[in-house]
Amino acid sequence: MMSPPSGASLRRRSALAGILAAPVGAVHAQAQAWAPDRPIRVIVPFPPGGATDIWARLVTDGMQGALGQPLVIDNRAGAGGMLGAEAVARAVPDGHTLLFTITSLVQSPVVMRRFPYDPVADFQPIGRLGSNANVWVVGPAVPAEVTTMEQFTAWGRGRDLAFGSWANGSTGHAFGLMLAQEAGLRMAHIAYRGEAPGVQDLLAGNIHGGWHSTGAVGELMRAGRLRALASTGTARLPSLPQVRTMREAGFSDRFAFVGFSGLLAPRDLPAPILLRLTDTFAQVAQDAEVQRRLTAMDTFPGYLGPEDFRAFIADSIRRWQAITDQLGLQADG
Repeated sequence: MMSPPSGASLRRRSALAGILAAPVGAVHAQAQAWAPDRPIRVIVPFPPGGATDIWARLVTDGMQGALGQPLVIDNRAGAGGMLGAEAVARAVPDGHTLLFTITSLVQSPVVMRRFPYDPVADFQPIGRLGSNANVWVVGPAVPAEVTTMEQFTAWGRGRDLAFGSWANGSTGHAFGLMLAQEAGLRMAHIAYRGEAPGVQDLLAGNIHGGWHSTGAVGELMRAGRLRALASTGTARLPSLPQVRTMREAGFSDRFAFVGFSGLLAPRDLPAPILLRLTDTFAQVAQDAEVQRRLTAMDTFPGYLGPEDFRAFIADSIRRWQAITDQLGLQADG
């Protein structure tokens, strides 16, 4: 499924390793050697308003001051995030086109059984921002007295239900299938082009539920327009201490899976450009105020540098392939 690193890729890593082995002062000097000469386009492969877009703007706002050029968000939705990712994979590796994305980078190709790019070999990771859990939220299509996952499953059995996700093959898609499977529910899946359209259908009562990030639905929950019934991951979310995890509600360990968000560039990025971008991203990702804002959105800060992030992406492919095979998960639209 994945090809081994190219010769150019190995040379780039070797060059970067040489730079990182240099004294700290020399590394800092080389990190400042490259400067963008025009605005940097950051492709977000989902529409505005969703969690991916929110995280990307948090990162780009912090980076552009240090880089001396605007970082312009280009929301390019389609094909479960693959459309935007493919555009970056094919872009000139000059530091002026980047990708801010989430776990769909690896999930969508696995589920759709087509790889317009290799998630590992065709990108140069800049850094991981963090990880996130999701909450099962319901709206006006579900009676107001349903406030727990147990009540939802009891109410839903025997009904024809529908749930939405931000993309075919996404975490939201898989978790919805797992919920239906383990609770014995009939739930049709509707794939949207990002989180925001699915949230709007939830608010309109057109679907019965969906797995979403609190970054996208937090304000709506606080306003009482949506209700969270359970969360994924291994710990309760800081903003929702009263909402139990799926494991606490008696569901399987499969719901412990959490996704990632991070910044990538096309492969074969020259080492000086890579070093400048990774240095700038690391400062933003590890900034105390940025981490405070992430935590406020129930995103768990978890910076990883380029090679650790690359290994994490490769491991995510293996884990998602196992989940896909187990569920028989595939694109349904």
